[in-house]
Parts: sequence; structure tokens; C-alpha cells
Amino acid sequence: MGSEWIDTTVGDFCPFKYGKGLPESKRNLAGAIPVYGSNGIVGKHDVPFVERAGIIIGRKGTVGAVHYSDKPFWPIDTTFFVSDEPGKRDLRFTYYLLKGLGLEQMNSDSAVPGLNRDAAHMKDIVVPPLPDQSAIAHILGTLDDKIELNRKMNKTLEAMARAIFKSWFVDFDPVRAKAEGRDLSLPKEIADFFPDSFEDSVLGEIPKGWEVKQIGDVVRCVGGATPSTKEPLYWEGGTSPFVTPRDMSNLNSPVILDSERYITQEGVDTISSGLLPAGTVLLSSRAPIGYLSIAEVPVSINQGIIAMICDGVLPNYYILFWTETYMEIIKSNAGGTTFAEISKKNFRPINIVVPSLKVLGKFVDYVKPLYEKIIYNLIESKDLTTLRDSLLPKLISGKLCASEVNGVMDTLA
Repeated sequence: MGSEWIDTTVGDFCPFKYGKGLPESKRNLAGAIPVYGSNGIVGKHDVPFVERAGIIIGRKGTVGAVHYSDKPFWPIDTTFFVSDEPGKRDLRFTYYLLKGLGLEQMNSDSAVPGLNRDAAHMKDIVVPPLPDQSAIAHILGTLDDKIELNRKMNKTLEAMARAIFKSWFVDFDPVRAKAEGRDLSLPKEIADFFPDSFEDSVLGEIPKGWEVKQIGDVVRCVGGATPSTKEPLYWEGGTSPFVTPRDMSNLNSPVILDSERYITQEGVDTISSGLLPAGTVLLSSRAPIGYLSIAEVPVSINQGIIAMICDGVLPNYYILFWTETYMEIIKSNAGGTTFAEISKKNFRPINIVVPSLKVLGKFVDYVKPLYEKIIYNLIESKDLTTLRDSLLPKLISGKLCASEVNGVMDTLA
């Protein structure tokens, strides 16, 4: 740490201000102003409460969560906020400083937990001169910007794959175009694989020559279980990912690369479905029904998931988008009294259209490279997150100088 760094407190450096209540009925306007609660954006509004960029801190609810807004915003009354004051402090440095202070641990002892403003203000900190603040913010911000870029790119890639599925297998656009003598907007070698007419089925009109089968006849549908948490042999030193709906709920893209908990081989052996192969499609079957992902590594699952092992004619990409598209039909087959649950018994008979093998092959040719890029981006973002999290406490405490990290930034340029 340089001698220029000064000892101060949070209250002196970046005092927290109280957010202002905004009824939920006024948070869904078609405005451009983000409305922040303690867990992030909770709606839009047409006028700002804060006229500049700023930082939002969870006061109640998701206590201590820290969010950054690069434009005017409205922080509701479950939050504090820090205003942008150019020349006094670098706002993005301040954001990272607050993220590294452990504010989530500063719950008050009241009946309704909340962040104690006075206690947060009294917290001792050290801050560098403004130029050094900006340099630190640039390093950490560059990492976050790359992570966000990967997230947005993955959303675009998913949308591209979803659009192909919908066009080919829901709207049957190539078949309709062919039947009407229109251009299919596809290469001839692909267009030739589509039929030029429809036929009746239990699902209504489908392309001629395609079939309707039950999902349980074209993929292997299996469930999972949770090894006893009282038996250390099943958990301690575990190396096999153990996936639950909670793991799936936190995904930015429908891809599983790891899990919160891992189990041992002994734990895997207690589950009838064992270790599922990479490429298995996972569907949360309760609390709630509907989380979806493809496991890109071998995994075991708990009882809240239906796994679809795609070792038959239908590829996992097709099954992923089919499940997403027809989720309401799947939910309509659910039972349960305490909460809705789709059992394997009720899931397996659901009908699914099975296209020709040649069309399915071309679909995979289009979609597989998109998902390979999604996986690459996810792995890169995971590594960048680890790097950012390791650099953040060292940079904001002065244990590491910004100049020592410039080489890392060059590799991301």
C-alpha cells in the first residue's frame, strides 16, 4: 500500500442514503428507468429518483447485496444508495470496495433482519487517491465487462438455436414453404430433406413421414435420490457433481458444468440412476417444475429432477427445446397436493413429434457449434470470476498495486 492511501470510514467516504418507496403498480411502466430492490432490478419507471449513476445496497431482504447502475435509477425503500459524486470518489471503485466489505454479514438483531446503517458507516476502510481508484476500477471492471459480454453472447446464441427449433419443428416453416412452392431460404441439400406436405396425427397436422411417439419411448427418463446426509462416506471428499433444482435455478445458460455439492462413488451407488452421462437433459420436476439444462459433465441428481438420457434417435438439443416449448403441457400433467410435481409416470406418456433422421442431423449441425461456443464462454467466465474474486480484496486493500496487474488486462483487450 502506498503512503498516499488514507484511513477513513464508510460513512465518511461514501455515506448511505435511504431509498424511496414505489408501489408495485408503478414499477411496470414502459419506462427506461430501472427500479432497484435489494435483490436487483424489480421493474421499470418513467422518472428517476436518483438523477445520476449510483450504487444500490440491500437494506432489507437480500441484506448487503451491492448493485451498480450506470444510469439514473430508482432505489426503493428496501435499499440504501450511494450517489455518484465525480471528483470525490470513483463510483465503480466504490462499488467494488463495498462488495468486498462483507456487508451481508452485518444484519441487525431486530425481528426483521436488515443492514445496520450506523454499523456500516463505522466500518474502517483505506482508500487510495482518485487516479488509483480509477485504475483499480478499470481492472475489475474489465473483468466484469467481459463476463457480461459472454452472458449476452450466450443469450444471443441460445436465441439463434431456439429460433431454428421453432421454425423447423413447431411452425414447420420449411414444409409449409415447400408445400406452397415458396423459397425455403435453406441450402438445397438441407431443403431436400424436408417433405412437401402434411398428414394427420394425434397432435394434429405434422410433416408427412414424421412420427408421433411418447417421450418415454424415445429417451430414457430416470429420476434421482439424495444419499443420506448423515453418512460422511457418501459426501466427504466427493468428486461427482450432485445436481439439484437449486443448481439449475442459478444458471445464466441451460448448461450444467458443476454443482454446489459433490458426492463420492459410494454416494453415487446409492442412487438407482447412478452417474448420468454428459449430454443428459435435466428437468426440475417440482418446486418448481421447469428449470432446464444439459449436463455437460457426468452428474448424479436428486429426487427433484427428471433426467432424459438421449441415446436414441432424438438429440439432446432437440429434447431441450421441445421440453421448453411444451412446458405448459408438461405442467398440465403434474399432480401433487402440497406443490405441483410431474412424476416420471405422468411424464413418459406425453407425445412428441419425431422428425426424420436426416432433418435431425442437419439440426444438430446448426446447433452444436452454437452450444460449443456457449460452453466455451461459460468456462471462460468462470475463470474470469475466480480471477476477479481473487484480485478484488488485494486491490481494494492496497496489498496489490494496479500496475502489477496490467499484463492481465492486456490479454483481455
